[in-house]
Amino acid sequence: MADDEQRDDGQPAAGEDEVTSEAPEVPEGENAEGPATEESTPAEPEAESQAEAPEPEAPEAADEAEEGEEGAPEGSEAAPSAKRPAPAAKESDKPPGAELEPIKIEPQRELSAEERARAEAEAEERARAEAEATAEAGEEPVPAREPAVELPTEARIQATGKRKRSIARVVLRAGSGSFEINRRGLEDYFPRHQHQTFVRQPLVTSGYDGKVDVRVRVHGGGIAGQAGAVRHGIARALTEIDPDLRGDLKRRGLLTRDARAKERRKAGLKKARKRPQFSKR
Repeated sequence: MADDEQRDDGQPAAGEDEVTSEAPEVPEGENAEGPATEESTPAEPEAESQAEAPEPEAPEAADEAEEGEEGAPEGSEAAPSAKRPAPAAKESDKPPGAELEPIKIEPQRELSAEERARAEAEAEERARAEAEATAEAGEEPVPAREPAVELPTEARIQATGKRKRSIARVVLRAGSGSFEINRRGLEDYFPRHQHQTFVRQPLVTSGYDGKVDVRVRVHGGGIAGQAGAVRHGIARALTEIDPDLRGDLKRRGLLTRDARAKERRKAGLKKARKRPQFSKR
């Protein structure tokens, strides 16, 4: 009863003093249900209003959109204002060798008369080998060309051929096509088939192969130079027999004097133009 009387008088009870003293003081703005929440609530409608309001387009973007609409054909959808970058191709998708540069093919240069003659000699050598193979099989080869002028039996045609440092003196007579070079046979003096075909080329071209006997005296130079000199001398001798052959032989480069030769060595140099290596010390 005494406690009730004290509460009626307005004095706090003993239990209430302990509760009020233990409760911490809450500062303003920290209470979630206090006035701070009341102030934050009116900001939400403002944010919503800003989100609903359309943003003003930039003038440049608007101009680009108008140009895209005017340039687009009717019935086609408007192209997007910003183009997305194309995705990079994966290394596994690329074919092998895609990173390599293409090879430039150089145009084929024009062959000289000497190179054409050698190519023809090789072709004739292959043709001769094929003809021999067919002859062994029982078929007789047909001659490529018949001589226009027959060489008299007592005739003796002389000519001189040159190549590099080689000089050949050639004598043609009517016969069965025998060769004598420095008192030796053709196959014995020129063992290589390429040189043999090279020497016979004027006779095959003119059609006198197997119709005349050839006797040659050659000196100087090497094997290739001597073969060129003999061929040059035979071609010159054939023009003495039939002047009409000059155009055909000249066209094939058989009458041209090939003056190319090795350049002489100079004093103080290793070869014609090769110099010793420079040494600073």
